Amino acid sequence: MPDRGKEELLLLIGALRAHVEAEASAGRNTISFRIGGDGVMAIDKALLPASGEIFVAASPSAVPVETVPLRATGAPCPELMGAAEPERITTPLASPNVPLDLKALREELGDCRRCRLHLGRRNIVFGEGSPRAALAFVGEAPGADEDAQGRPFVGRAGQLLTRIIEAMKMKRSEVYICNILKCRPPGNRNPAPAEIAACEPFLVRQLEAIRPRAICALGTIAAQTLLKTGAPVSTLRGRWHSYHDIPLMPTYHPAYLLRNPAQKRQVWEDVQQIMRLLDAGTGKGG
Repeated sequence: MPDRGKEELLLLIGALRAHVEAEASAGRNTISFRIGGDGVMAIDKALLPASGEIFVAASPSAVPVETVPLRATGAPCPELMGAAEPERITTPLASPNVPLDLKALREELGDCRRCRLHLGRRNIVFGEGSPRAALAFVGEAPGADEDAQGRPFVGRAGQLLTRIIEAMKMKRSEVYICNILKCRPPGNRNPAPAEIAACEPFLVRQLEAIRPRAICALGTIAAQTLLKTGAPVSTLRGRWHSYHDIPLMPTYHPAYLLRNPAQKRQVWEDVQQIMRLLDAGTGKGG
């Protein structure tokens, strides 16, 4: 195999392994996979056991089998009406084996080279805000301004997000803001699956460390990634979903609102539901 092909294969394998290994704390069924010397992976149905474990295998190789748990996917939960709250969180998101410290997690991320985005980035955009935030905003990926400053949502879309937060009677420093990706995709294109696979485990652990009472997914990419769905945000918004038993409200991305200001009304309806949820937990409901 040409050196470039080997490099791309190793990057893909690294992204896949980073994704599933970092999910090992979730305690679900296992995936065993074997990467063949030709780099081809396929599901070998003959290896499917009665327990429901899935084995992804290819031609025999010297690469050992990896067995890791697969993380739970998001699932819709009943829509909130008025100030009613979703079901109480009963299943912990975190694992005792995962370090739940944002600073330590950032150090573990290091000068990340888990996908090809590191080749063109200026700064890693990890996330910022209160480590004890009741509300976490999750966007898609850094843009040019964020890449230049190393901070999430600092461009025009970020300024609009700040105004939304202030309209919710909150300060930007009181919430947590991050993205699915930690590095800017070239030309602000949509994230590639391998890039999401490399970054998502760190997002999962960020949310584990913060343990917000609610999550707001900004835009289709963030909502689809967190909820493991192909549905667009236009059909997901306006009702509550569940992410590891944490209430999640999808809404339009601020960048979309800059192009489509008429949709601001729908976003305000969504954030009002978030406000009611948070107020219900603090006795401020009305």
